[in-house]
Order: sequence, then C-alpha cells, then structure tokens
Amino acid sequence: MLRILRSWLTMRRICQRKTPRKLVWRRAAWVDIVKTASFKVLTPYDPDWFYSCATAVARHIYLRNSVGVGSLRKLHGGWKNRSTRPGQNFEGSGSVERKVLQALEKIGMLEMNKKAGGQSIMKSGRRDLDWIAVEALHMGQEVEE
Repeated sequence: MLRILRSWLTMRRICQRKTPRKLVWRRAAWVDIVKTASFKVLTPYDPDWFYSCATAVARHIYLRNSVGVGSLRKLHGGWKNRSTRPGQNFEGSGSVERKVLQALEKIGMLEMNKKAGGQSIMKSGRRDLDWIAVEALHMGQEVEE
C-alpha cells in the first residue's frame, strides 16, 4: 500500500519533459504542420510537442477517473487576443486531443469507460506510469547528487 501511495505521489509531481522514450510511438506526418488550437497563430516550436501533449494527457487521466475530449479541449484551451474587441477564452483542438487519446489507447494505456463515459486508464497503463514516475524520480536524484 505504501509503495502504491508513493508511486501516486510521485506521479502527481512528475515533470512532463522527463518521459522516457520507451512508451512512445512513431510520429504522424501531420504533427509538423498542425496548430494545437484555433486561437494559436503558429505551430508549436518544439518538434516533440506531440509526446509532451500525450504525457500531459496521460498524467491528467491518471489523476482523474474518466476524461473525454471535451474536458481535454478545455484543459488545453487559452485566451485569444481579438484586437480591439475584448479577448475570449477558446478551447483547444479536438482533433489533436482525439489523436492523442487514440495513440494512448493503441499502446494499451487507456480504455473506454462505458459507465462514466470518456477514457480511463487501464491497470497496465497505471503500472507503466508508476514505473515512469519512479524512474523520473531516480533520474532527478542522480542529477542533484
């Protein structure tokens, strides 16, 4: 029980950039040219932004029971500057969120939650994320020493 609690606490603090490349997949061709939201002007500068987004989504679903595309759009939304008109809050791209969920489902981390709706994390996905969190914690301790 203590090990599970420690892993959960570690997962809460995991940095999105420290994900090992063991749970990644081949990048799609459209990743280089797509905007992540309608209010964005340019594509992301980071060439590995899809992996960072997938890690953020996996962590978000890890901390909550069931998450759908709509809640992820709100999570990755932002403020749009509309020139002289007042700014407005806009949601992120639903297509990107859908593709991230499909990619995570394809590698066996997520499954459809028929009872609550949306996606929830599988036991094997939870185990993998706990393993990543512990490994990231050890990598962080090695850097500090």
